[in-house]
Amino acid sequence: MHLIKAAHLKRQKISEFSKRTLVLKEQNIHPCLKVILVGNNPASLIYTENKKKFCLKIGADCEIIHLEENLSEENFLSTVQKFNHDQNVHGIIIQLPLPKSLQHLEVGSLISPEKDVDGFHPINLYHLLSNQKNIPFFTSCTPKGILTLLTEHGISVAGKKVCLIGRSMIVGKPLAMLLTNHNATVTLCHSQTPNLENISKEADILISAIGKARFITKEFVHAKQIVVDVGINNHQGTICGDVCFDEVSPIVQSITPVPGGVGPMTILSLAENLLESCERLLKK
Repeated sequence: MHLIKAAHLKRQKISEFSKRTLVLKEQNIHPCLKVILVGNNPASLIYTENKKKFCLKIGADCEIIHLEENLSEENFLSTVQKFNHDQNVHGIIIQLPLPKSLQHLEVGSLISPEKDVDGFHPINLYHLLSNQKNIPFFTSCTPKGILTLLTEHGISVAGKKVCLIGRSMIVGKPLAMLLTNHNATVTLCHSQTPNLENISKEADILISAIGKARFITKEFVHAKQIVVDVGINNHQGTICGDVCFDEVSPIVQSITPVPGGVGPMTILSLAENLLESCERLLKK
């Protein structure tokens, strides 16, 4: 069994991104990310701080705009628009979840497509769907990170049968598009899919983004399979993935651990999207 870890790749990318940041600064472009955080969700506080720490590691600026949970919709929207129009801001993220008073908003449409480093704007999703390689766009961070992780470990998805479990707009659906664009044959499954174990066993690559702790057991896998665990779950006080690692890892060919697998790749992809936003500006 081969562990598909992100640690070595993370060190490599930090070095690469730091050099790209220096080049941009020499051209008087200082990469700047604004993270809009509303309220005090404990997980969101951790996620936003992690994003800031990584940006600082590569020399980019990152400011967390911490707004009160009871702010008005008007003030929230004006904050987003202010950064949309600020030429010194190259990337904007709205940290989810939002308070109930703001959850009716189409968050993906609020940020300008050219600053949407999370890749959720309808225009960016359309370009991913249509696979228009001549048009610059942003790919959602976790799907982009998964493909990068597999590629860097010498795993090509072209011609492979992929079972992808999970249909969210953040991971499952954009990842299905991205893998299809790279010539994989994707079966997109979910919690209501009949005979899920049988479909999973037919795949060369199994990717679980269902968000259920230790959901994937030995019944889902086979000996030549590559397993990618996207889940980050709190199970009896410990962090674990969607895959029952101790049960599955002795069987399969390769597997991503949790933590240390897909997780770091999301922030890596976010930083890369931020740098790409700056580099596009430089080309203009």
